[in-house]
Amino acid sequence: MTIKRRIAFALIGVALIAGALVLAFQRTIGERVFASAVAQRLAQNDLQFGPGLHLVLCGTGSPLPNPDRAGPCNLVVAGEQSFVVDIGEGGARNLNLMGYDIGSIDGLLLTHYHSDHVDGIGPLALLYWTIGTARAPLDAYGPTGIAELVEGFNAAYALDHAYRVAHHGPEIVPASGGGLRAVPFEVGDEPVIVLERGGLTITAFPVEHDPVRPAIGYRFDYQGRSLVISGDTSRSSSLEAASQGADLLVHDALQGKLVGTLTEALDKSGARNTAQITRDILDYHASPEDAAASAQTAGVKYLVLSHLVPPIPNAFLYPSFLGDAESKFDGEIIVGEDGMIFTLPPESEAIERRKVL
Repeated sequence: MTIKRRIAFALIGVALIAGALVLAFQRTIGERVFASAVAQRLAQNDLQFGPGLHLVLCGTGSPLPNPDRAGPCNLVVAGEQSFVVDIGEGGARNLNLMGYDIGSIDGLLLTHYHSDHVDGIGPLALLYWTIGTARAPLDAYGPTGIAELVEGFNAAYALDHAYRVAHHGPEIVPASGGGLRAVPFEVGDEPVIVLERGGLTITAFPVEHDPVRPAIGYRFDYQGRSLVISGDTSRSSSLEAASQGADLLVHDALQGKLVGTLTEALDKSGARNTAQITRDILDYHASPEDAAASAQTAGVKYLVLSHLVPPIPNAFLYPSFLGDAESKFDGEIIVGEDGMIFTLPPESEAIERRKVL
């Protein structure tokens, strides 16, 4: 046997022995790796906020499935106050993965009651209750209809709440902290101030999402900075008026050309019901071009597109999704992604961006 063959056999033997040792101690090694990962994760806190106004995109998707995007979800932080605006499926999970203390939020603001904007309430309310040992329900702000939604949610989760109190005890999950508390307000044709506290002003205004009524957006003003969240809307003059001079606008966006391609494929596959739905949605969502034109009209400095329809699997498709939007807006346009964070320092024009997912 040559020296080369002896060396080869020796190396194979070493590899086999090493593999056998790994298999023999795999459980122990795995337990140590897991313990290290847990310690590292618990010590991590990506979402630390300084002065100013902050926006976290915790969900930029839509009802159409997308593994990389949760349903519509935004977190707005202003000093010691924080509010979640809409809570689609997966939004609370993303906030948790980003290291945000859900038990510290001050309320949930809903733009309308389409299922994709409320189907993440369960996890959000549960984490708010259990992580924060809440002694009062989470405040849920919304226009007409919020009381019915809250009543239905609390009824649907009543058994779950009882089980958790019985299992963990009232010191860990106080019975008084489960569920939601409705905070209703009315929005007519004019904007209405929903909350003024600690220098933060939250204003609600009507948008165009017929036949969905009411449908609203929100404006946040704090320390000389402002951001607007459109909710679901086609191009809306009331949104443009409410967004005047805002630093940042988060606007829903549907690219009709791409949806048309999807509709054709659905027709050919025989999925006629779904194909009709994709036709129906064209007239009550803004296109990227519409959103850009609204941002230009309002004098907004920065436009972030969210609630993206159809699903956009990767950044290669962003130019196709944007279409001619960039020609209609002088500022910067960002295609929103889950985990993006925008910081608006006080009394400044700067906008800082980072991503933690």
